[in-house]
Amino acid sequence: MNIMDFNVKKLAADAGTFLSRAVQFTEEKLGQAEKTELDAHLENLLSKAECTKIWTEKIMKQTEVLLQPNPNARIEEFVYEKLDRKAPSRSNNPELLGQYMIDAGTEFGPGTAYGNALIKCGETQKRIGTADRELIQTSALNFLTPLRNFIEGDYKTIAKERKLLQNKRLDLDAAKTRLKKAKAAEARNSSEQELRITQSEFDRQAEITRLLLEGISSTHAHHLRCLNDFVEAQMTYYAQCYQYMLDLQKQLGSFPSSYLCNNNQTAATPTPSVLPNVIGSSAMASTSGLVITPPPANLNDVKEYNGSRKARVLYDYDAANSTELSLLADEVITVFSVIGMDSDWLMGERGNQKGKVPITYLELLN
Repeated sequence: MNIMDFNVKKLAADAGTFLSRAVQFTEEKLGQAEKTELDAHLENLLSKAECTKIWTEKIMKQTEVLLQPNPNARIEEFVYEKLDRKAPSRSNNPELLGQYMIDAGTEFGPGTAYGNALIKCGETQKRIGTADRELIQTSALNFLTPLRNFIEGDYKTIAKERKLLQNKRLDLDAAKTRLKKAKAAEARNSSEQELRITQSEFDRQAEITRLLLEGISSTHAHHLRCLNDFVEAQMTYYAQCYQYMLDLQKQLGSFPSSYLCNNNQTAATPTPSVLPNVIGSSAMASTSGLVITPPPANLNDVKEYNGSRKARVLYDYDAANSTELSLLADEVITVFSVIGMDSDWLMGERGNQKGKVPITYLELLN
């Protein structure tokens, strides 16, 4: 027998087997043939595997959305991953916002309160962007990759063996049907031999499938460790962001109310909202629907203090006239109150220079 004859016979046998399975499957659906049921333990394992696959896919896809909200960027990353190439590096949203803020602050002037604040905010946004990149990289490596490996590796093997088990079960039930229909002794002997073979193959395949399915428990344990890694990565990310914003808040202190007013309003004196350690206005101000909270009680300490005290300048200030004193950010001056002076101002002194200074530009030092 040559190779061609062998291949023809093999194809004929495969076609016969496929037809037999198709007939058995159709008759089962029509209720015209009996079906061998899997044992309860194996059915439970199959159900657990299917449930694990469905929820793993959902968690994986939603985690990808969480880490990269832009669908176009996700598609691009997927294509580059399939091509086994590194995706081009692009600035993320916090980094873009940070750069815009820095550019705007530079153009407005780093020496101005608003320009300086924009630059500080921009630098913080860029640091958050860097932390965001680290979160994505860590999560992809320690969480998404193991989930994807299960879907594309372990579960595909399980699905393959499960399909093979289904085919062996159809072969077994088809053999049972043929045995029932056999009337001649020779036909019955042949059918009984076929039944023993198909039963043996079915039992063997059921055992192989069962062993694979029992590994799902180990998969859950592995995914639990990966989940802990993901939570730790998120914890690190949010802790970094919180610390960055806390540092930024300390740097900013408060903003002059002139930046909170609309174009049709002007502020006689700066009245920013303040942090607990910053001197603020003694009254609540409202501009353009924006309510400024009253300052802490330490302002009264300044007013009631009979002598002079030191204060750190928070922002640059250009004197409007000869009665005022120009200020430079971060310098330390001497301040004291004068009876009859407006409550939003103090008298400032630097060497031989003296003049009124807005209290909202100052931080009282102990």
